[in-house]
Amino acid sequence: MADTQPTTTSSTGALSPAGDTLAPRVPGTLQLSGAAMKRRGPVAVWLGLTLITLGIYQLVWYYKIHNELQEFDRRQALKPAGSLLVLLFLGWTVIAPLISFRNTGRAIASAQRAAGLPVTCSPAASMWLMFVFGLNVWYMQRQLNLVVEAYPGATPGTAVSLAA
Repeated sequence: MADTQPTTTSSTGALSPAGDTLAPRVPGTLQLSGAAMKRRGPVAVWLGLTLITLGIYQLVWYYKIHNELQEFDRRQALKPAGSLLVLLFLGWTVIAPLISFRNTGRAIASAQRAAGLPVTCSPAASMWLMFVFGLNVWYMQRQLNLVVEAYPGATPGTAVSLAA
């Protein structure tokens, strides 16, 4: 886990395992890094795999994205198991999942900011699209893929540098 901790460096750029420069570094500054996330097909996550597994994949996906968001930016205090338990045991309340989806939207927006991207993920859309055929899952995965695409060539789990 040492490669996900901030380090002080005097080099001019961070290198990916393939040797590509990921982000410029300023000598003597604190460089944050995290683990690259996995790219998933938004339609497959939203509809295909969820239907085939009778809804179980959506729960697995929700846990995985929270885990990946936490490993991508350790500054975020996410609890993947807690987020999953909210959906499992409090899903019947409707309000608890709405709050959880809003918080996930905030975490995705924070990940976009950490990747140096303009923030396009709306926590409100992440929350309210739940009522439109569950499109919030498609929306959130689409927004996560923008973060993944900010690091071309990085395989999931490899160290990537954070912009902010």
